[in-house]
Amino acid sequence: MMRQFHAAAVERRKYFKGEISSHPMEAGWAGEAIFFLIVEELKGKDARVNAFVEISADGINWIREGAAFPVIDQPGHYFCKVSHFGNWLRINGEISGQNAEVKASVHLHLKS
Repeated sequence: MMRQFHAAAVERRKYFKGEISSHPMEAGWAGEAIFFLIVEELKGKDARVNAFVEISADGINWIREGAAFPVIDQPGHYFCKVSHFGNWLRINGEISGQNAEVKASVHLHLKS
């Protein structure tokens, strides 16, 4: 049987301040997921991004799943894998530092 695969650009080159939060995605059919966080710009003194995966029963109320990105303090490509998540997934996190701002894209790859 052929495995199913889906790649979604959840956020594209978006500016975030204070919080980074992606649109939620329904992924209940998939057995595994990989979030990619592509940071193009990170501005501000001591700017850092602490991002993590969240799950939800209803797509409205969110709980930290446990998987997290490394602390991001420079532009680059980062990823985070998840394998037990129910149906709803998203990335959430805090942007810290003086006048901190990040320009980032979020991609989600799902596989059955």
